[in-house]
Amino acid sequence: MNIEQIYTGCLAQGAYYIESDGEVAIIDPLREVSPYIKRAANDNAKIKYIFETHFHADFVSGHVTLSKETGAPIIYGPTANPTFDAIIAEDGQEFKLGKITFKVLHTPGHTMESTTYLLRDENGKDHAIFSGDTLFLGDVGRPDLAQKSADMTQEQLAGTLFDSLRTKIMPLADDITVYPAHGAGSACGKNMMKETVDTLGNQKKMNYALRADMTKEEFVKEVTDGLLPPPKYFPLNVKMNKEGYEDIDDVLVRGNRGLTPEEFEKAANTTEALVLDVRHQDEFVKGHVPRSIFIGLNGDFAPWVGDLIADTKQPLLLVIPEGKEEEAITRLSRVGFDSAIGYLKGGIEAWKAAGKEIDQITSITSSEAKDIIDKGDAAIFDVRKDGEYLSEHLVGAVHTPLSELNKHLSKFPEKGEFLVHCAGGYRSVIASSILKSRGIHNLIDVKGGYGALKKEDLKKTDYVCPTTL
Repeated sequence: MNIEQIYTGCLAQGAYYIESDGEVAIIDPLREVSPYIKRAANDNAKIKYIFETHFHADFVSGHVTLSKETGAPIIYGPTANPTFDAIIAEDGQEFKLGKITFKVLHTPGHTMESTTYLLRDENGKDHAIFSGDTLFLGDVGRPDLAQKSADMTQEQLAGTLFDSLRTKIMPLADDITVYPAHGAGSACGKNMMKETVDTLGNQKKMNYALRADMTKEEFVKEVTDGLLPPPKYFPLNVKMNKEGYEDIDDVLVRGNRGLTPEEFEKAANTTEALVLDVRHQDEFVKGHVPRSIFIGLNGDFAPWVGDLIADTKQPLLLVIPEGKEEEAITRLSRVGFDSAIGYLKGGIEAWKAAGKEIDQITSITSSEAKDIIDKGDAAIFDVRKDGEYLSEHLVGAVHTPLSELNKHLSKFPEKGEFLVHCAGGYRSVIASSILKSRGIHNLIDVKGGYGALKKEDLKKTDYVCPTTL
């Protein structure tokens, strides 16, 4: 038996490759499925099953394409209702894979079809659970994503999740391994650990949601307290996972098309395409296509695209570092953005060489920012998340979180320069690009963000541990 966790950091997502005696199961695959097919071929094995723990909201799974290319059936737990062919398993149903067995444990609560797969070894001993978004390390799945489809309140879903954990997962032996669908950084939970694999016994000790003496009322309160609004693209990804989608090969062909500066400019002027620049933020500030939006590949690219652009049907024209074209289009497709229509051939240098207009962002060091702050010459805008800001911030800084930036446009002064910072410099450039696309140009980005500013002799609020918020 071989179990491999295939972890994708920018999505904080874990897919799984399990092989036994020449047969393979894939759990929650990514959109691009060729790596699974090649791996099985290298193992001289056949992909027999594709298990889905639920209808994912934060990424588009590769289940439909993988089934089409391998003939392996897609398996969901009870109550799932996809529009494509799939096995809707019964609670307790077993599936044999080589010498091992998967048992279906219906664990509703995160969503009503949410299912945990219990793996038993060749001796029939419980070995591991693949818990999807039902159980994370340090947390559980948020119960507010399926309210509409389930016609239940988040409190009712949380109560259902409490029952699932107590009746299906907590009775299992402490020595079994927990393989979750996500880790720290995912928007599917609140307080996940950075580790991606653990024993159930340790989770019973460490995970607040598995506290043995917790009442259902306490669980519901803790699980629902402090939930941030889900990213706007989540419902669109659920729809794609439930109804199917275009093959990624077709998406790549359409998007991986180099356009001359003239063709690029014409496409930008004659379509409703958004120009998305995915280079490093340091390159973007030096020069970029006017009114383009920056979201760099080097950060949490796909989640920020999903949250800020939101509409997966939005046509995109891309400015991409040379050699990163396929990567950018693939990562966009992972969150359902299949509408790239081309990229700027030769990049920003070709744009400049063609005599096209460029725009820039003023970006200064933390010490230069301190001089401006000390003189009282500029307002300060902090675009970090709520927890980061509440934990510690510069005295006088206005909180304008990046995910809600459009709601705060009226706060930015029309005259006089103002400073924008995040934690390390990535999100502030995203924010600056959005503001400039809205006609707000009197901004100054602070390099290194709060991480650099906190080292300066500036007034800061008292530190509060984020876990107490």
